[in-house]
Amino acid sequence: MTNIIVAVIAAIVGIGAGIALATSLLRKSIEKKSIHLIQDAEEKAEMIRKEKMLQAKEKFLQLKTDHENMTQEKNNLIAKNENRQKQREQQLNQQHSEIQKKNEEVQKQLKEVTESKAHLDQQKEVITRKQQEIDKAHKQYIEQLEIISGLSADDAKTQLIDNMKDEARTQAMASINDIIDEAKLKANNEAKKIIVETIQRTAAEQTIENTVSVFNIESEEIKGRIIGREGRNIRALEALTGIEIIIDDSPDAIILSGFDPVRREIARLSLHKLVTDGRIHPARIEEVVAKTKKQVEQEIIEAGKRTTIDLGIHGLHPELVRLIGRMKYRSSYGQNLLQHSREVANLCATMAAELGLNVKKAKRAGLLHDIGKVAENDAELPHAILGMKIAKEYKEQPDICNAIGAHHDEIEMETLIAPIVQVCDAISGARPGARREVVEAYIQRLNKLEEIALSYPGVVKTYAIQAGRELRVIVGADKVTDEESNQIAFDLSRKIQEEMTYPGQIKITVIRETRAISFAK
Repeated sequence: MTNIIVAVIAAIVGIGAGIALATSLLRKSIEKKSIHLIQDAEEKAEMIRKEKMLQAKEKFLQLKTDHENMTQEKNNLIAKNENRQKQREQQLNQQHSEIQKKNEEVQKQLKEVTESKAHLDQQKEVITRKQQEIDKAHKQYIEQLEIISGLSADDAKTQLIDNMKDEARTQAMASINDIIDEAKLKANNEAKKIIVETIQRTAAEQTIENTVSVFNIESEEIKGRIIGREGRNIRALEALTGIEIIIDDSPDAIILSGFDPVRREIARLSLHKLVTDGRIHPARIEEVVAKTKKQVEQEIIEAGKRTTIDLGIHGLHPELVRLIGRMKYRSSYGQNLLQHSREVANLCATMAAELGLNVKKAKRAGLLHDIGKVAENDAELPHAILGMKIAKEYKEQPDICNAIGAHHDEIEMETLIAPIVQVCDAISGARPGARREVVEAYIQRLNKLEEIALSYPGVVKTYAIQAGRELRVIVGADKVTDEESNQIAFDLSRKIQEEMTYPGQIKITVIRETRAISFAK
């Protein structure tokens, strides 16, 4: 038992000694680490302090440099201000000197003027005395004249004024007539010059359009496919496009007939797509025609935009642009309406420039002058009035609206642009080859001219020449005198104006000649 107790005590003592030894070793290890940490912290603190010192020195140097630069700029500015001040002082001194000199000169001139005034007063007194003497002598002279002539001065003056008035009135009337004749001549020559220059400087293309379009096909087999079973395809196409399709014995061709060029174009493009695709039946025809209508409508808008861009006209309402594009598919006497309107716009611009007027307004009015021809409503109105109404609806300026409405004299012209548009419209329509007349109407017009001329007594023969622009009338020399020939020409021109409608003008030439015939045997 004692041994066990001793052993336990020894074990406890050993454990306690081990614990004490471990604790001592641990404390020494912690102290060493603490010393190392403190040393590292001190080294880092020293490094940070040095870095901060360097940054502070750099900042100080930077601030010092900035301060020196600022001080130098202020010194330079002060020096400039001082120099400027010195210059101003010099200028003021110089101006002061000049003012003193001018003041001295003014004083000198004032003294001279005072002396001159005194001299003038003396001369004025002398002139007054002489004038009184002259008036007295004039009065005595008039009294002597009254005694000699037996008339008072007032009566003589009245007679003289009346005579001078009559003479002046006669001379004035002669001068006025000469001035009017000269003004008419100059105005006529100047107008011709401006019109000729305008026509020559404006290039234009003349086009002819008919009421039919020809669609070429490759073989006769396609005709049957276009007609369809019992004609259902061709009926569907005519119903959807509003165009008469003529399939006759013409080889490799189908004729599209209709007064509306837009519908003819839709029908032609639809036929082309159907023939190219190969599928031709009523449902497909309806689909193709619908797509083609959208395509043509888009082409109309693009044509209007392209026209306004080419002419340099901006700010038009989109609906006006669309109507301009529709002109591409309209014609007037065979003349393409869009080309005609473009030509009129260019002619108006050139003529307005020659006359010193607003070129942009003239060109705008020229382009829009026939806009009423492509309107889709109010067909009973004249196209000029309808065009003016459309232009007003889309906020065009009043002078442009007036020019549109007055270019066929339906309303009164209010601005100088209106007669320019009217003249340029006539010039464009009268160009050779610009317009085409139907042959029957052309022949009827020529026959009517000759019939009117033959209705006058003494007329032997008549000839309508130069496409109806000149009428030559031959009268019998034994039946009509020279004076009667002149009267026939005058009366005939008036009758043709009243009874006929024609483009441009017609020249009437009455020929009266005497022939002496003899035979040598």
